[in-house]
Amino acid sequence: MSSSLKLKKRDYGAEPDKRKLVIAGIRHQLLLLLRRRHRLFPLVSAVSGCLLLLLFSFSILSPPPLIHPNHLVSLEPNPHQATPFRVPENGGTSDRKLWSSRLSNFYYACSNATDSFQVTDERTQTNRYLLIATSGGLNQQRTGIIDAVVAAYILNATLVVPKLDQKSYWKDTSNFEEIFDIDWFISHLSKDVKIVKELPKEEQSKISSSLQSIRVPRKCTPSCYLQRVLPILNKKHVVQLSKFDYRLSNALDTELQKLRCRVNYHAVRYTESINRMGQLLVDRMRNKAKHFVALHLRFEPDMLAFSGCYYGGGQKERLELGAMRRRWKTLHAANPEKVRRHGRCPLTPEEIGLMLRGLGFGKEVHLYVASGEVYGGEDTLAPLRDLFPNLHTKETLTSKKELAPFANFSSRMAALDFIVCDESDAFVTNNNGNMARILAGRRRYLGHKVTIRPNAKKLYQVFSNRKNMTWDDFSSKVRRYQKGFMGEPDEMKPGEGEFHENPASCICRTSEEARVRAKAKHLNEDEHNSSEYSDIGNVPIAGRSDLDHSKADEVIFSD
Repeated sequence: MSSSLKLKKRDYGAEPDKRKLVIAGIRHQLLLLLRRRHRLFPLVSAVSGCLLLLLFSFSILSPPPLIHPNHLVSLEPNPHQATPFRVPENGGTSDRKLWSSRLSNFYYACSNATDSFQVTDERTQTNRYLLIATSGGLNQQRTGIIDAVVAAYILNATLVVPKLDQKSYWKDTSNFEEIFDIDWFISHLSKDVKIVKELPKEEQSKISSSLQSIRVPRKCTPSCYLQRVLPILNKKHVVQLSKFDYRLSNALDTELQKLRCRVNYHAVRYTESINRMGQLLVDRMRNKAKHFVALHLRFEPDMLAFSGCYYGGGQKERLELGAMRRRWKTLHAANPEKVRRHGRCPLTPEEIGLMLRGLGFGKEVHLYVASGEVYGGEDTLAPLRDLFPNLHTKETLTSKKELAPFANFSSRMAALDFIVCDESDAFVTNNNGNMARILAGRRRYLGHKVTIRPNAKKLYQVFSNRKNMTWDDFSSKVRRYQKGFMGEPDEMKPGEGEFHENPASCICRTSEEARVRAKAKHLNEDEHNSSEYSDIGNVPIAGRSDLDHSKADEVIFSD
């Protein structure tokens, strides 16, 4: 122990000796060179060499200087260097109004039947009954209910109120009358199609053991129904169409499309208890802010597995979602990068938040999130919550007691979300599923309220490269790529997309003179109040039900 200590002392004492030897050596070299003063160049070279040697020696013997991280921050920025990607708290300047459509006043809903449309008494055969078994989640079933009415009209049949799907993934035991106002549904469509709550008893006794159930092809045309269903209906008098979702052609004549609209936007409405709770949620959002955004967030584990996309969760995510994906035997192996590049992956909560900020929605905006179980839970939602801390859900806006009558029924919970999203000032979705498409069409029909569908294929490029660009570049690209995806009139051509998303046959333009006057009035209002916005989309549903100026193979996890 003592020997080691002595060794250390000797080591510490050796440092000054080395320095003295180096200095003595330099002095000796200088004396030798001074005796040879007539050699100037070697002298200069020697002196320079000695000085370098001296500096080098001291650099070895001296400790390195400490650099505090704060010193780096305090350095003056290079004016020619691009600002790093940094998300602002406010939305910045926007080239469009955030809460209304500029052109909405030039369009109106027009779904009333014309004189050429045959009413119920002229068409319905008394011995034909059509049963419908819907399929999928609530909004997928809604498409089946709408198309069932049109199918019954085509077949001149009496429609029995459709049966809801109680056996699919959602396992909701609710009947039609527990979700929708059944009496209103029947009475509102009484001039279009005869509808009964159940089969007459004499018909029930005939089919108790031999009900004919068939499945028509997807996108079946009117002639397809007449060829495939009508012969059986004439023979059996009662036919059930099973797994009835998207079984009617997207392209029908105008009168049938208008019938679709009368069913969807006027006849199908929720029960009083669901409407009352939905309106309570809307009122509580309105009490928090004049305007609010509703986000339909599809980010459930099974839905992500079905998409075949990868979200950066490493091996854990690959194993978990891969195991779920194997449930569907018909799914081919997915290439996650290719799927994302083609815009088929649902945007993550963070990506949705960045898109909204890029469009001009600031941190102060109140955001209602309609979603099921989010894969990754709060960790996945954290980036969205950081961007929009005023984040609300059904559960945060109500007490457990208030929500109890709905909490154990997925369809009723989905109906509440539907109402809030429908009444929001701006609606956005991360995935163009059934609910998003139904709402997009409804919001077009009822005033072209702001409806944001992500242009996922283009946005993929921006999200992938955002660390290599400034915020101004990012937001500029987001706004450019989202043109045509904001719910403005004429974004989609007639016949483009699903009819439920683009009900062009049921939306009419005002006359040219009225359009000019409306445009002039709108511009005049802009000059006086830049925050003015159209209230056409916020009229209560009851006040909009009669708006009409016309006389002046299976989609899974996509709700």
